[in-house]
Amino acid sequence: MSEPRLPFADPRDGAPAGPRDGVRPGMLDPIEAAAPRWRRPRLRLGRWSAPLGILGAAVAVLWILIALFAPVIAPHDPLAQDLPILQPPGEGTLMGTDALGRDVFSRVLWGAQVTIPLALLLVVLSVLIGAIVGSVAGFFGRAVDEVAMRVTDLVMAFPTVILAMVIAAALGASLVNAVLAALIVSWPSYARLTRGLVLGLRSSNYVVSGQLLGFSAFRSLGRDIAPNIVGPVLVLASLDIGTAILLLSGLSFLGLGAKPPTAEWGSMVSDAIKNFDAWWIGVFPGLAILTVVIAFNFVGDALRDALDPKSATIKGGGTTL
Repeated sequence: MSEPRLPFADPRDGAPAGPRDGVRPGMLDPIEAAAPRWRRPRLRLGRWSAPLGILGAAVAVLWILIALFAPVIAPHDPLAQDLPILQPPGEGTLMGTDALGRDVFSRVLWGAQVTIPLALLLVVLSVLIGAIVGSVAGFFGRAVDEVAMRVTDLVMAFPTVILAMVIAAALGASLVNAVLAALIVSWPSYARLTRGLVLGLRSSNYVVSGQLLGFSAFRSLGRDIAPNIVGPVLVLASLDIGTAILLLSGLSFLGLGAKPPTAEWGSMVSDAIKNFDAWWIGVFPGLAILTVVIAFNFVGDALRDALDPKSATIKGGGTTL
């Protein structure tokens, strides 16, 4: 007689697998069909066909390339004062000159090399700090969750811009202190989001199964939970790049960020206040800020539709099966 087959054996464990009682060959086991399965989030590239998403990605990539190759593209030294002062655009210069005879076009290009990398760095650091705090608080709960969330609530209780201004003013006016001030007010949103996602996943069957198999808490967080929360966090980060640019430019506009004569978009708009008649001094760096922020917002919106088919279905009025 042949050896009886075990009903729930895994062939990879060396034991033959057999059908459950009452389940004929070719039938779908109702218990297995009802069991939840872990699926890693997939990016539906077809969603990127949205015109605004493509336009935003193209503009964002263009500005990143400008930031990388600004020293090659810029026709003049951004700090050189060897041109006629307050010269309008088109009279020898593409975007005119400022009150010190500096080329506005060159300063806008060099400003991308300052503003965009700092904004990206700010978002990356905010994601790292917020994700770590939120994941630990949501997974362990109790005292850890209470302490972490009360600190988060304390930071979020103050208006973001005002708290960043206070911190930057206390630390001193510089780009490094501006980034640090913006970081302090930016990470709580990621901590809140990550905590909520981890709370919803920590009791899932695959997470509990891993713990029963002896997985450590950090292995469960890294292997089972982290891949399922990457999508929402990535969407928030892509939308936050524009917010970071606005916050850093705002601090520089108020004199709490870049110091003269650094070519930075916010400080350039601030210089334009002294010369209202020379409209080009503030308009072109303002347009640079506008295009970058809108571009990353378009990218974030398209990325949300790609990672979350339900939101795209609701917006499009379709049906998801």
